[in-house]
Amino acid sequence: MTYNDRFIRACYGREVDRLPVWYMRQAGRYDPEYRKIKENYSLLEICRQPELAAEVTLMPVRKLGVDAAILYSDIMNPVASIGIDFDIVKDVGPVIDNPIRSAADVERLRPIDVEGDLGHVLETIRILNRELDVPLITFAGAPFTIASYLIEGRPSKNYIRTKTMMYSEPQLWFSLMDKLGDMVIAYLRAHVLNGGKAFQLFDSWVGALSPQDFTHYVLPTITRIFDELSAMPELADVPKIYFPGVSSGELLPTLRGLKANVIGLDWRVSIAEGRRRLGAGFAVQGNLDPFILTGPQELIHERAARIIDEGVQEPGFIFNLGHGLFPEASLEKLRELTGYVHDYSAEALAVRSARS
Repeated sequence: MTYNDRFIRACYGREVDRLPVWYMRQAGRYDPEYRKIKENYSLLEICRQPELAAEVTLMPVRKLGVDAAILYSDIMNPVASIGIDFDIVKDVGPVIDNPIRSAADVERLRPIDVEGDLGHVLETIRILNRELDVPLITFAGAPFTIASYLIEGRPSKNYIRTKTMMYSEPQLWFSLMDKLGDMVIAYLRAHVLNGGKAFQLFDSWVGALSPQDFTHYVLPTITRIFDELSAMPELADVPKIYFPGVSSGELLPTLRGLKANVIGLDWRVSIAEGRRRLGAGFAVQGNLDPFILTGPQELIHERAARIIDEGVQEPGFIFNLGHGLFPEASLEKLRELTGYVHDYSAEALAVRSARS
């Protein structure tokens, strides 16, 4: 089997013949075949069936021609193992039956048992490790983003309960961060041991914090996660991605020194500016506004070309969206965009190589 390692090479800042492409939420409701599956199974039911979860993971790789697969799962899956009861409610998101509101609530959280409680996730990874000819990216939700669901009880626009705990009960907050950090470390390590070739830590909502608050209340736990995972010999050669979510451009300078290989950017900051804020030492990933996909092909090409032109200026760039795909996206436009990025970037990289 020929293995496409373009994505891995880009994560490490090595030369590629064309830019690697994958899309956040690339296994999702934009695909009519997936929508038919969802008529019979919920997201969590799919996750509990390894063969089905693997098939859904494989679908966009076959249909779109992307350079990496992203595990079909949900960032909430591991919290069931630590004692949180939840459901994914249609048109709402995660809804928590027993929100975290007190010291007693934090104390009752137990250590994660990945093998015992989440063996179906690991079996999905093992199946994909046998089937894929591109790298499998696995993922976890970052502690702030997970905490926001656990404390609020459901998705929030202002995170008032979360910030109230953070500011008013810092000892309780850091206790929760420690437990969620431990959960993430154990969960991602198990992914890699079972065949994951890279992982991404999603911090979808941490852009709600100021740089000062992020640095004080969140960054120490993020740093510990990447430090501990980087120190494990079995994870030394596995690319590690941190995506600080939407509206996070002002947080980028605080990430210098983080032991991640790749930082994901949302669409509000350009690739060139993102690199400037991050400093040297990272590959970058992003960052087409997913809703550009509602526009005509000419506009999609124009915006993609702008991103590619900035991305190829230095080695270490992965083409992606600035956030996840939405249900109304077009499968045909995504397939066409993938081909366009491959073709246009191959030409742009050849021009850069000739000049150097």
